[in-house]
Amino acid sequence: MGTMLLSVANRLIGLKDGLIEFFVNFQVMYGVEIFFFFLLIYFVSKILRDNDATKLMLVYWALILVGGVFNVFAETLVTRQVFFFYVSLVSMFMLILFNVEVKKSLWDVHNSKDTLVEKLTGGSAEVRSHADTERCITNIIKALQNMSKNNVGALIVLSKGSLPKQVLQSGVEIDAEISTQMIEGIFFPKAPLHDGATIIHGHKIQAAGCFLPLTQKTSYPKEYGTRHRAAIGITEVANVISLVVSEETGIISIVKQGNVTRYADYDMLVDALKDYYWQEMPLTDKKRGGTGR
Repeated sequence: MGTMLLSVANRLIGLKDGLIEFFVNFQVMYGVEIFFFFLLIYFVSKILRDNDATKLMLVYWALILVGGVFNVFAETLVTRQVFFFYVSLVSMFMLILFNVEVKKSLWDVHNSKDTLVEKLTGGSAEVRSHADTERCITNIIKALQNMSKNNVGALIVLSKGSLPKQVLQSGVEIDAEISTQMIEGIFFPKAPLHDGATIIHGHKIQAAGCFLPLTQKTSYPKEYGTRHRAAIGITEVANVISLVVSEETGIISIVKQGNVTRYADYDMLVDALKDYYWQEMPLTDKKRGGTGR
């Protein structure tokens, strides 16, 4: 026991000497390595925290801590280079587990400046009354139900301003008030924009005929065609909600974060749209509309 304590004490003294030598012979490359090391840990931790994986984040930190202990007390087995490689390997494993969330996070960062400018200048987030919001919800649901009855395929994306520019630029800018007739006209089978997605941002139809990234997952049913795979794909990389009408069956589906809810009825559509507009509406309208949910 005494020998082990003496060994630990000697190791701590060696660690102190090593730290002194590190700062005395400090090089810029050391600083760069440390910066990227902690940046990687921060990014992985943020991804895990933002996706409610707190327990997994604690496991991640514990693995790094164990590696650090081995690096300090068993340097002959775990050198600094081996420790950095070990942390990078564990981090890559975590990022692979949450690859969809990583893509979404990177796209959100890419568009954060534009979104901030819109919020500061009032760009596309117009102040609307609760009545206007209810009208938009009613018109969207009526259009979806009419298209469902007639087996008209449709794909509507409820955007919060986080869509990448290339998605919007792939279609035609509309910037029109939301109405049942406008939505049904866009998805009329012989209309030139019916095959693409229609983007709704707030109380306006922002664009139509847009092309979306398709999901790469193979676990979905075979009956999901291109329209459904596009609806899923965009929710995997951006913070949006997709509403889909199947051309073959007329079934309405709601897609959130890659999860598909089929056979959406009136109440389910109301809940999904109110959740969307609840985040879009100004604070005063939230207070007035809160009792109606």
